[in-house]
Formats: sequence, C-alpha cells, structure tokens
Amino acid sequence: MTGQQKTITPGLGTVLILLAGCSWGSIGIFVRTFGREALGSMEIVALRSIFTAVFMALFLLIYDRKLLRIRLKDLWCFIGTGVVSMAFFNFCYFRLITVSSLSVAAVMLYTAPAFVMGLSALLFKEKITKMKIFAVVLTVVGCAFVTGILGSPVKLSLEAILLGLGAGVGYALYSIFSRYALLRGYHNFTIVLYTFIFTAAAVIPLSDMGKLASVVTKSPGMAGFSALCGIVTTVFPYIVYNFGLTAVENGKAAIAASVEPVVATLIGVFIFRETMTAGNLAGIFMVLAAIVLANRREKQNHC
Repeated sequence: MTGQQKTITPGLGTVLILLAGCSWGSIGIFVRTFGREALGSMEIVALRSIFTAVFMALFLLIYDRKLLRIRLKDLWCFIGTGVVSMAFFNFCYFRLITVSSLSVAAVMLYTAPAFVMGLSALLFKEKITKMKIFAVVLTVVGCAFVTGILGSPVKLSLEAILLGLGAGVGYALYSIFSRYALLRGYHNFTIVLYTFIFTAAAVIPLSDMGKLASVVTKSPGMAGFSALCGIVTTVFPYIVYNFGLTAVENGKAAIAASVEPVVATLIGVFIFRETMTAGNLAGIFMVLAAIVLANRREKQNHC
C-alpha cells in the first residue's frame, strides 16, 4: 500500500466517490451554456482535457515536481486511462447520442458497474457477492427510471447497442487502469495529469479547435466559466475519485459514482424547471439504495 491508501478509510473513500459523482452530475449546467454558444460535445471534452492537463502541470511544478515523473514501462497505465478509457468512452457516448437519445445513452453508460465488477474480479480478485450483483441490477434499473427510458417505446439499432456497450466498457476501464497506476505507487495527482494529457492528445484531432478558442476567448466571463467547468467537472472529481479508489473496491466505487444521473436529474428539476415524474423519483431511490447496499459490509460467501 502507498501512504495515501493508509490514510483514507473505506467510509471516507465512499464519500469522496459520491462527491465525484455529484460533480460529474453538474456537467449539464455547463453543457447547456456551451450549447448556446454552438460548442459541440467533443469540443467540451477537449476543453476539459486541456484545462485539466495544464492546470495539473502548473500545480505540480509548484507543489512537487517529483510527481511529474513517470516510468516509461508504466506508460500503458496512462494511455489506458486517457485514450482507451476517456477518449474511447467519450467518442462512443457522443456518437450514441447522435444515433439514439440522451436517456438511452445514459442508461447504456451505467452498465459500467457490471463491467467494473467483472473485470475487477478477474484482474484484482475482488469478490462478486449476491449483494453486489443485486446492487448493480438496481443501479441499471434505477438509471432507466431516472432517465425515463422505462415506459417509453424505445427501439435500439445494432449500432446503438454496440456504441452503448463501448461507452460502458470505456467508462469502466478508467477504474481498472487507475487501480493499476495506484498499485505501481503513482500519486493521484500524477494519474490525473497524465490521463488528461493523453485524453487531450486523442480528442484534439476530433474537435473544432478554432471554434473552441473563439468561445473561450469571447469574454473574460466566458473564460472564467470555461475554467470553472474544468475545475468542477474534471479536476476536482477525478482527483477525489482516485483518492476514493485507494480505499474502496472498484465495483463498489462504480456503483457509488452512479449518483451522477441522480444529481443531473435534480439539477434539471431545480435549476432548469424540468418535470419530476414518479418514475424519476423511483429511480432516484433505487440508485441511492444500490449505493447503500453495495457499501454495506457483506458477510455472505461470494458467488
């Protein structure tokens, strides 16, 4: 164990992951504002990635330059978090939105806890218990209710299904590659920095950088808003999520992070005056129940 793993308890780790999920859930506020400026989804990903990489690099130059160092033999960990996970997940997710709906995309994305649980059992020998399986099912069903996909006549094409599974796997792989980096002794700050260096390198060619630059530099207010987007939806949540991973199993962490669509729905209701249905409310309670169940101490034998 690294020093940072010893100082965080499982309870605190869960709280940190919940905070990360809440921060990710707030992205709708920024997306809607940037949408009014005709900024596309990939441009927003590029903005978040570039800002995070620059911010973390400057921070570590001041805080501790030793944390800028990585070993070439471990480069695959950061290519994994940045390209295989972040860039691939965002590409699949935003492509899915164009061939399906936001609600379908959100539910397909939250198949991720199932992938995390399976991969973590295979790679890190984490136990798969009946309670975890129930919590994952409850999470997916809850997200379906939260997004309103249940009860609506949704038809999925093969492309949508494949993109959805790709988004879920890509999203899940962040926890896997981050765990490998943590086990190799890398600090959370180092992981976040190199994750977004590689993410930026992968998404910049797919983005309209001229449009992004014109929006960010439009006014001091928009520049500040862009920086706030980077801090609230990327820098802060990924740092605290990685700290949480030092004390919480990957599978439990993925379920706890599923608070994101709950927060997004509540923001929609209270800030954008969207309607809250009985199904939305039921889904919120399901997701919260899944988080509680997943993080209970389990005494039963694993499957």
